[in-house]
Amino acid sequence: MKGKFIDISPSVFAYSIFKGAINTLTRTLAQQLSALGITVNAILPGIINTEMNAETLGNRDGQKYAADLSTFNRWGEPKDIADIAGFLSSSDSRWVTGELIDASEGKC
Repeated sequence: MKGKFIDISPSVFAYSIFKGAINTLTRTLAQQLSALGITVNAILPGIINTEMNAETLGNRDGQKYAADLSTFNRWGEPKDIADIAGFLSSSDSRWVTGELIDASEGKC
């Protein structure tokens, strides 16, 4: 058996406690499933321009808040996360498991 397990683990405070548990689960599953050829990783995004963030990013104050939190002075786009997930889903990541990939511009 072989496979890939990728968790998207937001760094937003409201999710922090639950996602902390998911991050621990990611590392534990990586150890337990490696013998089956399954890699397990998590992506920790920052503020991404999605429906979930539409209210925040839909007004000037929210946009300024998001930009001020950003190292690159912009919020992320779904493609920013999809590209990482694509890598983790590919055979190029065969040696990557148990990792929490910070995709928050260093803000996680």
